Amino acid sequence: MDVMPDRFAVGQPVSRTEDPVLLRGEGRYTDDLNLPGQAYAVIVRSRVAHGVLRALHTAAARAMPGVLATVTAADLIAAGIGPMPANVAGMNRDGSPPTRPRQMALATGKVRYVGEPLAVVVADTVVQAKDAAEMVLAEIDPLPAVTSARAAAAPDAPQLYDELPGNLLLDWHYGDADAVAAAFARAAHVTRLDLVNSRIVVSPMEPRAAIGEYDAADGRHILRLGSQGVFGMRGLLAGVLGVEPKQVRVLTGHVGGSFGMKASAYPEYVCVLHAARRLGRPVKWTDERSDSFLSDSHGRASEVTAELALDADGNFLAVRITGFADVGAVLSNATTLPPTMNIVKNVIGVYRTPLVEVSTRCCVCNTTPVGAYRGAGRPEGNYYMERLVERAARELGIDAVKLRRRNHIRPDMLPYDAPSGQQYDSGDYPALLDRALRDADWDGFAARAAESAARGRVRGRGIGQYLEATAPASPEMGGVRFESDGTVTIITGTLDYGQGHAAPFAQVLADRLGVPFERVRLVQGDSDELLAGGGTGGSRSIMQSGTAIVAAAAQVIEKGRRAAAELLEAAEADIAFADGRFAIVGTDRGIGIMELATAMPGALDAALVTRGVPSAFPNGCHIAEVEVDPETGAVAVVRYRMLNDFGVEVNPKLVAGQAHGGVAQGIGQILGEAVRYDSEGQLLTGSFMDYALPRADALPAFVVASRPVPARTNPLGVKGCGEAGCAGSMPAVMNALSDALARLGVRHIDMPATPARVWQAIRDAG
Repeated sequence: MDVMPDRFAVGQPVSRTEDPVLLRGEGRYTDDLNLPGQAYAVIVRSRVAHGVLRALHTAAARAMPGVLATVTAADLIAAGIGPMPANVAGMNRDGSPPTRPRQMALATGKVRYVGEPLAVVVADTVVQAKDAAEMVLAEIDPLPAVTSARAAAAPDAPQLYDELPGNLLLDWHYGDADAVAAAFARAAHVTRLDLVNSRIVVSPMEPRAAIGEYDAADGRHILRLGSQGVFGMRGLLAGVLGVEPKQVRVLTGHVGGSFGMKASAYPEYVCVLHAARRLGRPVKWTDERSDSFLSDSHGRASEVTAELALDADGNFLAVRITGFADVGAVLSNATTLPPTMNIVKNVIGVYRTPLVEVSTRCCVCNTTPVGAYRGAGRPEGNYYMERLVERAARELGIDAVKLRRRNHIRPDMLPYDAPSGQQYDSGDYPALLDRALRDADWDGFAARAAESAARGRVRGRGIGQYLEATAPASPEMGGVRFESDGTVTIITGTLDYGQGHAAPFAQVLADRLGVPFERVRLVQGDSDELLAGGGTGGSRSIMQSGTAIVAAAAQVIEKGRRAAAELLEAAEADIAFADGRFAIVGTDRGIGIMELATAMPGALDAALVTRGVPSAFPNGCHIAEVEVDPETGAVAVVRYRMLNDFGVEVNPKLVAGQAHGGVAQGIGQILGEAVRYDSEGQLLTGSFMDYALPRADALPAFVVASRPVPARTNPLGVKGCGEAGCAGSMPAVMNALSDALARLGVRHIDMPATPARVWQAIRDAG
């Protein structure tokens, strides 16, 4: 009988099962793949941010050695390929639907950002394709460019689309404006902050790549690429190609990071599929880092005025967020969700706040499209509130910890109906803060600050207490298949692009069925295998796929009882299942689940689609300490503690790794990362020589602890953890920096708090 070892149980820190392959250099990323007879594509991109595209000359390129084809927008239209998806979430303030400009994969009529695809050159080799791409001549009459949403909304701003007056894509509003205004009018105190949410280059380790193939016999398009979910990608591509989803197959192997960026259907994918069909041979495209800075969707990119109304006792009455969001120039890999509804869902955090109002003007600009980036509005919402809490405490002369405690949603208030329309189901936010303060030795700060001062440094401390709403319910597949070689395959529609799904998913299945952990395999990256799949994003994977695996395991047990009854010649009602074994009740007659699967091939296999489970609410408290060098403006994060409530942690080791990564990205955004354009729309931060990605030596040792309260909305009690690191680290680090700078007379600083900006703020404060 196979018995699950305790070390692989749910809750155990099991190592990632993917790592041995990757550490041996045996990973199979998209660029590692090569198909017989494949050709190579190179994208010709606009070097002008805004202009009228008068003509595109490709004849010289087609005459170059080895060139097989050139592709322009006219070719795509002639082939019946439709416009790219327009990812606009939400309705206008007046209830009208937003206007979605029609956009092809390749530019038509105008160019609207540096890096916009103009044409594709396909040749026998990459070198030949690159040489020929340089021969493509674009006649562009330049137009003035605009590179920020606030500037794009100005009356005299250059207009990107005739159908979008004022460059306004979406005029979004949530909340009862009159009630919020009344709350502010009666408030004893109002705190107001203007806050920047810097535009970010996503920077995964693996640049994007794709191989398009066309099976003429079956009439099927096949695309191999790095993605965040093959089922959703199949649907997006089918819509653009104008075919049924069953005529598209999407395959994803190893993926070297994404953070939201690889979820979209990009123009390059459509182009390689079209070229493969046209040429009758596979076509491969691999991005280069310099192009990825231009062509991969960026993150964040908004600026807001955040306001908090408080009564005379310091109780929160309302929070109001008003601002602008830059969505970039095109909509195919951009989204309006992060600066709109995701702010609403996350801005109150752990605080009882009766009223919320969010108004966002989402504007098109002559910039790279802005898409989801780790958290996609969740860290921003928490950042805005935590900055407001700290400022309000300073203005009122109240200890910021006491102000938090005064406004916490207490356990006896749960379930709590938030003004976003969501219901918090579980958590203990006051207790979590209290323990986090003890773990961080909050009361010992004065001694550490004195030691820093002795070395000429100024130390500050900051809290980032967060709560975020994970992705809502969506259909997810749960499949379990017993293979002839004695392994067990889990099939589900989320996708591992660095998280390490294989081990925790196997832990869940082993826990439910008693199958040997080491025999469990995971299939996620083949759309032909899936009945449904929401991909990975919004910290949804362990909740949605975990729930689907639990449901599939229950179906396996149900089928196994029938199969065991037949094999053991007993009534089905007399068959019980426990610890991986089916047995006749009251006897010693039985059979292990693996033996039963071998004896009756296919009899235990299960496949189903769950409706999904509601959003969960992971929460926690991060406490950071920083040192500032007043002479240089250099900032060092010198101490970092985090205490998290992720509900049941299926695999604490992987949870800690997710927290580390999110914190690093939050620190990077606060202290250095920011995209810059010049007045003509040219990217000034176009490489890692110009873009300040954090390095390992800029990060402290992270101390991760857990205080879980199981979720009540899913069978595993899990809450999701992938994006929480950003949600806690951004406010914790900026609040710590603000605390240090306040000791030097600096009232406010925005991200990115680079040494030059910190130094200047200190000098300006005298």
